[in-house]
Amino acid sequence: MRRSLIGRTWPNVIAVALFVFFVFPVYWMISTSFKQDKDIISRTPVFLPLDATFAHFDRAVHADNFWTYVTNSLTVTIGAVLISLAIATLASFAVARMKFRGRKSFVLVVMAAQMAPWEVMTIGVYMLSRDNDLLNSLVPLTAFYMMMVLPFTIWTLRGFIAAVPKELEESAMVDGCTRTQAFLKVIFPLLAPGLMSTSLFGFVTAWNEFPLVLWLNKKPDSQTLPLWLSSFQTNFGTDWGATMAASTLFAVPILILFFFLQRKAVGGLTDGAVKG
Repeated sequence: MRRSLIGRTWPNVIAVALFVFFVFPVYWMISTSFKQDKDIISRTPVFLPLDATFAHFDRAVHADNFWTYVTNSLTVTIGAVLISLAIATLASFAVARMKFRGRKSFVLVVMAAQMAPWEVMTIGVYMLSRDNDLLNSLVPLTAFYMMMVLPFTIWTLRGFIAAVPKELEESAMVDGCTRTQAFLKVIFPLLAPGLMSTSLFGFVTAWNEFPLVLWLNKKPDSQTLPLWLSSFQTNFGTDWGATMAASTLFAVPILILFFFLQRKAVGGLTDGAVKG
């Protein structure tokens, strides 16, 4: 009986320890954004800001070009996600349902592209942007982010389409639907979990990207929020309060998106990875 109790207790203890380990940095970031400056630089850690202040958030949102950064980040992120979903849906349907020469090779190329580090494309993207006068533009950023998430999106949606019985599609075609109508009316509605999970993955990937926008876009009116986070470092030091407040605001859209999509997203990631 005692061994059974110990056997049930240890997994819970380990789970709580891992939860605290991963959640504490997030808590420290949020709590620091509400602390007074004296508490931030104090040698004695202040775990609970009793005299909370919103001054750091005020400095963060009133930084130069803040709303321009927000608009640019939303534009390139949503654009990259929507374009990748449109392309990946058609590509994954072709891979899952149609037989053509080079089909297996195409799947291998998709897997290789997913495993390859995205840094290998940066020089090519920079040269193309420079030669076509697209530096300080949102177009190459959107295209690059789309390329980053496209292989994962194709691979995941392929699993969902392969899991849909062909008989459903064939029945719709027997009832008078064309292949396109059968896809839109039968298969596409069943892809909702996969579309949500891949959308979340693409949004997080594009939202957090920092190096490429730093290399391509030197003008503030074409930069995104990750560069805004670095704007609180000056020659006199780092404004830690504003940095933590900005980091908290930066994480809010992702947390909101994950809150609404968490059930579908988690199920979509697991189902799309093992089916097909």
